[in-house]
Amino acid sequence: MILPSPSAQRATLAVIVSRGQSRNPEKRSVEAAIVSAASELGSVQVFDVPHLYDLKYDSEVLQEIRGLDCDLVVASWIFPRAAHWLLDRVGVRGQSTPTSFDEEEDAETDSSKASSDAPRVIEMYPRVNRNVYCLDMRAGDGEKLAAEVCRIASLSEAANRDEAVQAQVARFEDSATRRWYPVIDYSRCTNCMECIDFCLFGVYGLDDAETILVEQPDNCRKGCPACSRVCPANAIMFPQHKAPAIAGASVEGEEGFKIDLSLLFGAPDKTSDAIAVAARERDEQLLLAGRDAVGLPKMRSQSSNLTSTKDDLDLLIDNLDECDL
Repeated sequence: MILPSPSAQRATLAVIVSRGQSRNPEKRSVEAAIVSAASELGSVQVFDVPHLYDLKYDSEVLQEIRGLDCDLVVASWIFPRAAHWLLDRVGVRGQSTPTSFDEEEDAETDSSKASSDAPRVIEMYPRVNRNVYCLDMRAGDGEKLAAEVCRIASLSEAANRDEAVQAQVARFEDSATRRWYPVIDYSRCTNCMECIDFCLFGVYGLDDAETILVEQPDNCRKGCPACSRVCPANAIMFPQHKAPAIAGASVEGEEGFKIDLSLLFGAPDKTSDAIAVAARERDEQLLLAGRDAVGLPKMRSQSSNLTSTKDDLDLLIDNLDECDL
């Protein structure tokens, strides 16, 4: 059942509460506290929705949210970075704006740029200028999270209005089943195409601008995070994965990230190679699907390095040949 949804035209802020996949009463209590606090604010729309990760692109819930043109507060049970790019994937876009829960941390996107001179997709295709605040409901109790929603609302246009419009609440129900698919962080992604080369299940594709995207999410093999391990920029997330680095947690400092790559990505130990682990995971899924294993991939970054080395060696040999020794 879907209750009548509010009009998007009069609200200056929308609060989206993404319910957990389980029926844990403690989680329900946290969600209810946020919905209750937001419903008492003026000029605010409140959306009480199923888990955003499970919703299909054409679901009525997402159609409603895509129609919004105001700032957004998104409370979910996944990491804020994953939530932001999950919404971006379905056409709900804006600028990732810090909250009081994470504003003291260094900007993870800025630190990631030090590892490569390649431009990020977000630099080539900037998002619209509206604030998207993402709250991880695991980061605090319902009271603290509700207080943060009220603080953010006080920054919006609603705080400056003489006549506040009463908040409108819409609760959506959906029978969506649990899903598993990658989410791309375009503030990190360099469009290197390693993922589309590596994945053999047709998950990735290209849009009209030749930019990588998750084209067939439901082709992804449940529980397999292999493509995230081969991404040079750590731009691929699986929000439901048990390893924080794969699920979308911020990575503190590029140097530590490089050193502990295998450990961060859930490899058995520090000596394990992330690419080898990814290849093994992919082979397992290929065999389960009745296909042949293919072994270690030939990475674009590796092959370009090898090509460069070969060219230099060839040049040296050519020079020696010219000397007629």
